[in-house]
Amino acid sequence: MSTQIYPLIAPNLKVCVVGKSGGEIAKYFQLTQAPLAESDAAIFIVSASDGISAPDIETWNSARELYIPSLILITELTNGEVDFDDMSAIAGRMLDPVQTPYLVLHDDAGNPTALINLESLKLSDYSTGIRIERESDPEHKVLVFDFRKEFLEAIEEFGESSFEEGLSFPAIPFIPDNGLGSFEIATLLSELPSRS
Repeated sequence: MSTQIYPLIAPNLKVCVVGKSGGEIAKYFQLTQAPLAESDAAIFIVSASDGISAPDIETWNSARELYIPSLILITELTNGEVDFDDMSAIAGRMLDPVQTPYLVLHDDAGNPTALINLESLKLSDYSTGIRIERESDPEHKVLVFDFRKEFLEAIEEFGESSFEEGLSFPAIPFIPDNGLGSFEIATLLSELPSRS
């Protein structure tokens, strides 16, 4: 078991955060907000409660024309009505097909508390509010087998650097209250070079 330090996001990385609570998310990750045309990356917030608005979809289309690396944050997952898998599928229909490099695991009460990495099969446990990485249990590996196969095929099809090139779009769950997804989001953003 190990507790991870967050990866360093380039301090001059310019990010356009689009959607409900965009300012709060930019502040959470200490991002420099910029207009889309001047951005090194875009983060699109898709609420499990409210979905994504028509103006945000227009911004998505503009980001595609500019080949801006784009990350989808699925938020408001704690109400229990719509889960991460369902919301990722909806985002994939409304925007473009998305990749889900992580799946959400829930505690006995149904609260999202951990992520399983589909590439490494390691678990990020956020149940205490601090990320602890450990090996996943054998039943987790069986549970995610089909999802992992699909994800690895997508990596092979698009290539390892497809996110950085603006060709594939990871969807990551994010719950600020316990930090779920924060390390994974910071890791993806840390892979992006600043264009300035």
